[in-house]
Amino acid sequence: MRRFFADMNPLVRGFLIIGLIALVIVLLNLQNTVNSLFLIASIAFPLAIAFFIYLIWRERRGEISVWPARVQFAFYGGAVLIVIAILGYIFVRPSGLAALAFLLTIVLSGLAMWRAWKAQHTYGY
Repeated sequence: MRRFFADMNPLVRGFLIIGLIALVIVLLNLQNTVNSLFLIASIAFPLAIAFFIYLIWRERRGEISVWPARVQFAFYGGAVLIVIAILGYIFVRPSGLAALAFLLTIVLSGLAMWRAWKAQHTYGY
């Protein structure tokens, strides 16, 4: 039996494991537990991303502090706008045109941040 699982396609083996976990959840009626874990993960995942971004910012804040004030405003303004848009998406869950506006806000804010960074890293020809 051990060789059977060792020689099995990893994709099929993964699906079997997922199916076994789903079967245990259904048989033991653990839906409330799964919902609680999902809630914890939905809180922990954005916090982990925010912590990662903070660590990157902390490494580069000396470099950013020498940028002109206008470029710093554009860079940090884009970052704040992205955070506000994501929080709005989490609490409101937009659909249709509101979801499109969310995506455009994220893309345009990211573009503003990228252009601010690129303007400070463009060297003479």
